[in-house]
Amino acid sequence: MSYNVRKLKIGKTDQLDRLALASGDLYSRTLVYFWRVVRKKGVWLSPNSLMKLFGSETLHSQSAQATVQTFCASLKSWRKRRKTDPEAKPPRRRRRFFKLIWKSSAIRVRSGWLILSNGKDNVSLNIPWKWDLPKQVEIGWDGGQYELRAVYDQQIDNQIIGIETAGVDLGEIHPATTFDGREAVIYNGRLLRSKKRYQNKVKAEIASRLDTLKHGSRRWRRLKRSKGCQLRRLQNQVRDIQHKTSRAIVSTLQKAGVQTLVIGDVRDIRTDLDYGKKANQKLHQWTFGTIRWQLSYKWERIGGKVVLQEERGTSSTCPTCGKRQKPNGRSFRCGCGFHAHRDAVGAINIRKKYQDCGPVVGDMAPPTRGVRFYPHLLCSSVA
Repeated sequence: MSYNVRKLKIGKTDQLDRLALASGDLYSRTLVYFWRVVRKKGVWLSPNSLMKLFGSETLHSQSAQATVQTFCASLKSWRKRRKTDPEAKPPRRRRRFFKLIWKSSAIRVRSGWLILSNGKDNVSLNIPWKWDLPKQVEIGWDGGQYELRAVYDQQIDNQIIGIETAGVDLGEIHPATTFDGREAVIYNGRLLRSKKRYQNKVKAEIASRLDTLKHGSRRWRRLKRSKGCQLRRLQNQVRDIQHKTSRAIVSTLQKAGVQTLVIGDVRDIRTDLDYGKKANQKLHQWTFGTIRWQLSYKWERIGGKVVLQEERGTSSTCPTCGKRQKPNGRSFRCGCGFHAHRDAVGAINIRKKYQDCGPVVGDMAPPTRGVRFYPHLLCSSVA
């Protein structure tokens, strides 16, 4: 696969120094431990084993894994090179500072800033940005200052015949809404929401009963075990619904000839969250990360491409005239005559943002249909 790289000089700051120092410490600890195990036990640890053993409190978990993977990649390169060059030397030098790598799950673009997450409770690295969301970001020292290298997939004109793109809008009420350029499909989440409401009810009832019992008593332990069994059963039901829904989405889009899946990036939805007690609970229990992960790996398994697209304002912008209009409940209606379900509008605009194409013609407003989940939802067995 071909990549495009955008380079940017970002100077030198104390935050960058701390992050590079943490990356160097992680790299050195990985290197020392690996060679110690080889020397004492004659065992070559796998990359997965090393990533489970080592992490960092300063770096994002994916960034820490990338640092360990870099050492493993150097080791693999040396083992391959020594077959033709007996004097090739393995990676043995410790690093005080080391390059920083952020993967797509830790990268956001918002309001003209590139936001690189450093994990929970750590301050993110914010850089002024006027370009699209990159696939990967790497920051290294060029001898005088830090240099940022943003990696993009080589862009392919999506208007070429045979290249189809679908936008996916993730929602709390409806798990997903898709638009493939011809029609919008809304996947109903009523059963999923009912399971979560019942889960909350079970937690509240058992918690009130536990408060009346002596902590550690026989009845208390029995009720505690019952709570665990009930919640596991409900969680399995929720997981089953999510898997069947995501499989139905992948099967439908595959039959429609879609090759690129553009998913709205809602990872910032809980930032400074305060919509009231009930709304906050719903948003905190919204498993958009699970749906996104299931769609991503199932789509990539059949050879498709997955892209995360910043979705700010997509549900309140008219696809036809581009005016901002506050939806009325679940319905979006614009003065230009365009009207559709607000989730369908979000999916249309997510696809349009990625393709950077013109407005949707009002007379050709896409038909919308709904898909209600039922226990034996028919899905393809492709993946």
